[in-house]
Amino acid sequence: MHTHRAAHFLAPVMLVTALAACDAGGFGASDDQVFAPGVAGASDLDGLMVGHRLMAAGEFELALKAYTRAAAQQGLNVDTLSALGSANLRLGRLGQAERLLRRATEEAPDFPAAWNNLGVILMEKGEVAEASEVFRRAFATDNGNSDQIRENLRLALAKIENPANVGNQENQQFELVRRGTGDFVLLTAP
Repeated sequence: MHTHRAAHFLAPVMLVTALAACDAGGFGASDDQVFAPGVAGASDLDGLMVGHRLMAAGEFELALKAYTRAAAQQGLNVDTLSALGSANLRLGRLGQAERLLRRATEEAPDFPAAWNNLGVILMEKGEVAEASEVFRRAFATDNGNSDQIRENLRLALAKIENPANVGNQENQQFELVRRGTGDFVLLTAP
């Protein structure tokens, strides 16, 4: 008998809810159209921009996730490859970072930021001779316009010429650069 009362009480509530959905001011669109809420569409946020901001804030793991979302939306192009490589570098994943940035330089041999960031990885790995050549390539493709690339090349060449006087590599600040809207922006060193 107790269940009968609950059913008796719920029936009017369900009827009112169903009628409210049919009313023009109810749950959705009017004009006798069928209405069902859609699935969440693509975000208006640019995953690369979000990732760049997270990198600048030192949130490298979150930046990697944003770059991964951007790659899923845009595909693996030179911008997403370079961004993924740079985030992996900051997370200490040198092998992954190197593979991604080498692929970026293959796809866009005239992209100085990818060359520069590859040079930073090579310096981290202690491959100074190859890093200096990669920095030369970055500097040449940039026509010498980036102070960050120029400084990275100078540090690499100084290390080759006189490794003992350059100082401990941990004290040197090799800088990553990224492509924005036509210019280079420094990603702050940790």
